[in-house]
Amino acid sequence: MAFGKNSGFPGSMDINSLMKQAKKMQEDMKKTQDELAKKTFEITSGGGAIKLIIDGKKTVQSIEISKEVVDDLEMLQDLIISAVNEAIRQVDEAAAASLNNLTGGMF
Repeated sequence: MAFGKNSGFPGSMDINSLMKQAKKMQEDMKKTQDELAKKTFEITSGGGAIKLIIDGKKTVQSIEISKEVVDDLEMLQDLIISAVNEAIRQVDEAAAASLNNLTGGMF
């Protein structure tokens, strides 16, 4: 039994066309992932007391800490956690937006 554009089934799709579409989507997804990986995100916490830079692969590139918060270890830890969590959230949000643009909102 043959399937394809001449299979006689209403709405059936040519398998070659489907494979081409899948390959294009795979290439587009790879390109989108590569572009996201090159992006950097700058996050501040504590009114600028902590400045964190992270890339699209969720790798922290740098952390700058203001001298004013160094004396309060507990507050410093909280600010760093807050900055890292916000950075991860922003990268995830950018990735989701890229995927949504790529798929036309299918996911």
